[in-house]
Amino acid sequence: MHIFKLLSTFFKVNVQQELAYRADAVVNMLMSLMWLGWELLSLSIIFSNTATLGGWGPGELVTLLGVWRLVNTLMAALIWPNTEKFNNSVRDGSLDYTLLQPVSSLFLISFGRMVVWRLFDVLLALGLIIGGLTMSGGSATPLQLASFMLLTISGMMIIYSLWIVLIAVTFWFVKFDNNVTILQALMDAGRYPATVYPFWLRMLITFVIPIAVATTVPLQALRGDLAPWQTLLFLGVSAVSLLVAMQFWRFGIRRYSGASS
Repeated sequence: MHIFKLLSTFFKVNVQQELAYRADAVVNMLMSLMWLGWELLSLSIIFSNTATLGGWGPGELVTLLGVWRLVNTLMAALIWPNTEKFNNSVRDGSLDYTLLQPVSSLFLISFGRMVVWRLFDVLLALGLIIGGLTMSGGSATPLQLASFMLLTISGMMIIYSLWIVLIAVTFWFVKFDNNVTILQALMDAGRYPATVYPFWLRMLITFVIPIAVATTVPLQALRGDLAPWQTLLFLGVSAVSLLVAMQFWRFGIRRYSGASS
């Protein structure tokens, strides 16, 4: 209950910040709609020249775009703004105040800054997922739907775990400002199925920077392309990734010497 109260407080504070710049939020929402139109136009152009892309049909690509937007919204709403805030706090020593709070420092670092207007992007992403599933016309089983939702969540957990490790590197390299640039640059690869990429890039976005695990894999479960053991494996990997990332964070915190040193 204490954690939920903190989340509620953070949300209210960030809403107040957004309300101070309402016109900016409206412009950003319009820009999101514009980019969505461009993305759908791009898919339309692709499928005007081919029936499938890497074995995936139009409806499946629209669903994949929705999943990608959902993951990307998580990054844009929480990860990117909190990365900049964290890097600055390590350099100027304000992280000391965070570590003194009677709450998990990782929780405060992760949710202190929220870009609230991105909730609009969440709605767009959910609309794309529902629309894509309708276009596909396939009848997914309850097990496939459950696997899809669980793997989407677990994929986000893996991306979040990778982010924790990347920002924790700042405890060793204080000037490491671009610690998530590669992750941000590779996010665009997730809007298309991993099967369309060459082998080396497919391995990169699956096992090194696991963008495909957060986007393509959930759709593979929905298509029935994954065996039950593979679904369990990906769920297990996400749990292990989060545990390892949290241990790495604690190790980094012990490395931190504070503003007075």
